[in-house]
Amino acid sequence: MDPMKDLKEIFLAGVDRADPEKMITRTISLSKETLRIETLQGPLVYSLSHYKRIIVLGAGKAAFPMASALEKILGERITRGKVVTKYGFSGKLNHIEVLEAGHPIPDEASLRAAQEIGELADGADESTLVIVLISGGGSALLASPADFGEVPLTLSDKQAATKLLLESGATINEINCIRKHCSSIKGGRLARRIFPAAFVTLILSDVVGDNLNAIASGPTVGDSTTYGDALGIVRRYALEERLPASILSLLNKGEAGEAEETPEPGSPVFEKGHNVLLGTNLSSLEACRDKALQLGYDTLILSPRITGEAREAARFYFGLARGVQEHGLLGKVPFCLIAGGETTVTVKGKGKGGRNQEMALAFLEELRKEGIDNRSLFFLAASTDGNDGPTDAAGAFASWEIYLRSREKGISSERFLQENDSYHFFERCEGLLKTGATRTNVCDIQIFIVT
Repeated sequence: MDPMKDLKEIFLAGVDRADPEKMITRTISLSKETLRIETLQGPLVYSLSHYKRIIVLGAGKAAFPMASALEKILGERITRGKVVTKYGFSGKLNHIEVLEAGHPIPDEASLRAAQEIGELADGADESTLVIVLISGGGSALLASPADFGEVPLTLSDKQAATKLLLESGATINEINCIRKHCSSIKGGRLARRIFPAAFVTLILSDVVGDNLNAIASGPTVGDSTTYGDALGIVRRYALEERLPASILSLLNKGEAGEAEETPEPGSPVFEKGHNVLLGTNLSSLEACRDKALQLGYDTLILSPRITGEAREAARFYFGLARGVQEHGLLGKVPFCLIAGGETTVTVKGKGKGGRNQEMALAFLEELRKEGIDNRSLFFLAASTDGNDGPTDAAGAFASWEIYLRSREKGISSERFLQENDSYHFFERCEGLLKTGATRTNVCDIQIFIVT
């Protein structure tokens, strides 16, 4: 066994399970004029002879491979299509136009993409079937500022708010609640624009718990949150004085009933719509487990719902790992624990990194503080999209060998952790995991091995 190599192989098995093209191919089939979509609740069947047009819309990091797979199935039956993805994640298709825009901070291209995709939705009618492709990152990539506040929202307002929320420690569900109420396309508002056409949305979940109205801020899903909920989040993180005035004005106006609320579940705009979940963090964890068992490890999936501060999660994992080492808890060595979810980082320093690198560095810091020569414990935290925060790394490894490298180089894990500078620490200690863009996203995966 080579634990460091095995960690990477196990992680990549999880990423492969979330491959968008493979998921579309497994889920959708076409026989003559019958389009069949497999779901957990049973198949959805569409007779294409009932529709004069098929339109494809989409947004997210996986938009291109999802669109590519769909185009291979439907080909010339697609009348028009536009999807938007992150810079560097696109490619050329024959029937679907692929746009690029900014992520995680929206930019001018995000505005243009939302406008063009919204206009296609506006043109759908009762003779149109709309297929919507949604994956993680769609919230930033489809930036369509709401225009019914007292002060018009601008791109710079949305950029400032997104950056502030990402650094506040707010969860993705909380961030998306505010995004939905500042948008003319999120929170079910895209479905409102598609109506009265029939639609089916194929969704790759990057949200803990797979809450459909939170994935890409739920553009085709009924929204049970309100302007009041959004204001509650603003107050919870003490952002009243820091948010752009236009956003605060809109939320206050909405809470007072003076701005149109997002469509609730059960609204007529969803009557001819279906939302289909294709891939989840749990399905990827199961693929990780299968690979770990194949490699000879006693294996346990802990949970796909790990949230909270990345540093606290690291301490939790370290405690579990030491329980395995000291008392044989959870399983027999060689042992592999697999978990997933999405943690947060409250940024206080000026360094560079992401939540997974921060978690790995915090895990390494626990190794250092314990002060025991521990050569049988190995840890990896990484994002399935191949980019951890604003970096080109998917995540990072932690092990006693990496700790020894840091000592040799005279660098302190404690000091780099204080500065939220995990990327530069692991870059110098050769502990980064770089996979390149995977063009998928089902949250994060954490793995530890005890030998």
